[in-house]
Order: sequence, then C-alpha cells, then structure tokens
Amino acid sequence: MSTDATKDCTSDGDADVLPGDLRMARTLWPVLLASAVGLLPFTVFSTYLVPIADEADSSVAAMGGLRGLGGLAALLVGTALAPVIDRVPREWAAAGALVALGASAALGASGDFLLLAVFCLLIGASTAVLNPALTAAAADRFGTGKAAGRAATLVTATTSMTAMLAAPVIALPALFWGWQGDLFAVTVLSLLLAAVFVARRGRHAGPGEEAAAAGPRLGYLASFKALAAVRGMVPVLLIGFLRTAVFMGYLSYLAAFYEERFGLDAGLFAFVWTLSGASFFVSNLLTGRITNAAEPRIGTERMLAVGLVAALVSVVGFYFTHWLPLALAMTALHAASHAVVAACVVSLIVRRCGTTLRGSALSLNAAGQSLGVFAGAALGGAGLGLAGYPGTAAVFGALVVAALGAAVLVLRANRADEADEADRTDGAGRADRAVQERTDTT
Repeated sequence: MSTDATKDCTSDGDADVLPGDLRMARTLWPVLLASAVGLLPFTVFSTYLVPIADEADSSVAAMGGLRGLGGLAALLVGTALAPVIDRVPREWAAAGALVALGASAALGASGDFLLLAVFCLLIGASTAVLNPALTAAAADRFGTGKAAGRAATLVTATTSMTAMLAAPVIALPALFWGWQGDLFAVTVLSLLLAAVFVARRGRHAGPGEEAAAAGPRLGYLASFKALAAVRGMVPVLLIGFLRTAVFMGYLSYLAAFYEERFGLDAGLFAFVWTLSGASFFVSNLLTGRITNAAEPRIGTERMLAVGLVAALVSVVGFYFTHWLPLALAMTALHAASHAVVAACVVSLIVRRCGTTLRGSALSLNAAGQSLGVFAGAALGGAGLGLAGYPGTAAVFGALVVAALGAAVLVLRANRADEADEADRTDGAGRADRAVQERTDTT
C-alpha cells in the first residue's frame, strides 16, 4: 500500500468543521430518504407474509424461506463488489441500486412465487450495493474526519428509525391499496430517488467527493490488500460481524422467550419490540454525536469496548431473568449497547479508511452483517436445543467475548496511531528547532 494511500486511510481530519445535525440532514436528505426506502421492501414482505403466501399459493414456511435468498445474495454481492464501490461515483452506484430495488418491488407485487424468489434475490443484491454507497456518499460530503463519521452515523440512525417505524407506516397505506400498492409505491420512490442522484451528480460535491475523484484508483485485488493493511480495520470488521450475529440471533428468539417465560402474546410483545427499536435508535443517534464531537470526552475505540461490555452483561443476564421489569430493562440495555457498537464501527471505518477505501470497507461490513444474521440464528438455535436458554446465553456470551478480544486489537491499533502521530509531531518540532538554531547562528 502506498504512503499516500496510508495517509488517506488514517487521516483524522480533526480540523473539519462539525455542522449541526439539522444542517447535515438538509444536505443529505436524498441519502437519508434512500436509506429509509431501501428497508421497505423486506418490511412489506415480512409484515404481509401470510397474504403474500396465499396469493402465491404457497405455504408460509416456503415463502418465509425465500427471505434467506436475499441474505445470501447480499453476502455474495457485497463481498464481490466491495472494491467497485470505490471505483465508481457514489451517486451512480446508489442510483443503479435504487433502479434494481424498484424493479424488484414491481416484480414482487405480481404475487407469483418465482417472481417473488427473484424479488428476494434482487432486494438482497441491490441493498448490498445501496447501503454502503449511501453511507460512503454521506461521509464524502464532509471529508475524512469527525464530520464524515457523524454523517455516516446519521445514515445508520435513519435506517434504525425506519426499522422501528416501518411496519405501522406501511400498514396504514395498505388499508387502501393492499400490500401490492405498498410495493408499487416503493418502485415509484426508488425510481424518483435514482433520478435525483443522477441529477445531483457532481453538482453538490463535498471535500471527500473531490478527494475521491482526484485520488488514485486501486485495482480489484489491490483494494482488498490495501484494506487489510489499514491498521485495526480487520478486527473492526470482525466486530461488525460478531455484533450482528449476537443481536440478530437474540432477536430471532426474543418473542419465544417472552411468551414462554412471561406469557406475553403477540400484541403485548409488540411493545417489547418497540422498546428495543427505540433504544437502538436513540443510542445510535447519540453515540454518533458523542464519538464524533470536536472534542469527545471518550475515544471511539474506548466507547466501542464499553458497548461490548454492556452487551455481554445484558445478553447473559437477560436469559437468567425471571422478573419482567428486569427483563425489559435488559432488553433496552442490550439494544442500546449494540447501537453503541454499530455506530462506533461505522465511525471507525469512515475515519480510518478515508475516501479511497471506505466504500470497500462499508461493503464488506454489510456483507459480514448478512453472514451474521444466518450465523447468529443458527448458533443461537443450537445453544437453545442443547441446553435451553442457558445454552443460548453461553453461545451469545462467547461471541461477545470474541468481539471484546478484537476490540483489544482495535485499542492497540489506536495507541500505535497515537504513538506515530507523537513521533511525527516530535520530529517536526526538532526540525523547526534546528532551522531556528541555524537562523540564529547566521
């Protein structure tokens, strides 16, 4: 990896001016809206799974199994196209993904089983490109420092808010036009946003976008090698995978746990789901603001470790809880701790990888999350089958411990960066003193 690329990947950009959240939101409105729209197709699919299965003359189990095709497509496409995200303009990548998203939603509205299978594949593939492209585009508008990290976490916060509100939002329009109308609405929104991204290409370029356009273009394999050379990046990506495995696995069995231990039916459990979603959204939003402040009181790497410790305590304690108020508190704490870790991971990727590699890193992070969804559900189910909920607690606890081990490597990488910066500063100081001594002698 070249010296210039290394500097680009590790630049802090602390001198960047940090605009307010509202100003960022006004600047990034197409990006934030597109991140919300990208979550809607699978939300419609999950919410109306039973009538969709009836329309396709299929069983609920068979139709639900198609959801896994989307995760598989996201994993394969996200990994294979990771370097491509940094080789094309972000707006073009986002626009292309939105067109594919809109086309897949239109196919899904047909209600045909085969077309619904294509719908799931295309949704997974398009979001594997859309999400990292949007996050990288948001960061590029604000350079390579803390402002870029804050912009990226605004995208993830918007996504988490959409996940919390999407079900009721799509349910109201569906009363008038059904689930097919929801999918056609997604098609229209996707195509309109794609046109917006194409029209805005190059007209509102930020410092990160200008640097990306002027910077070197790495080859396909060179991008992976350069990414691996970024100090601390491999453990950061590993933490992203492990965190997703724990949280999604935990969510897979959350309803069953509350029903079995506390007798909560689906109606009451909806409040638990809202509690978890709201905790994640608020924590994600605040963490992005705190860790990317001009003078943060706690470093992002340390905040990452704190979030993982809280995740470990809450996920293990949750499965041994027999008092409902304590279980609810653990649910809120666990969601909040995962939001802290998720925001820290995105901030570290954006700030450490700069404009040259952040798209590749974000794409690999998204692919790792897709893999984590499958791994978490499978490992959690194995623990549940072998030893009940204590077995599930042991599996998820072990995964968090592994993530904590990776966090130690991230902290070491940060200390090494600080030591290098101190050496550069000291060297510059010695050079200045030498020049001054020569001037005085003269």
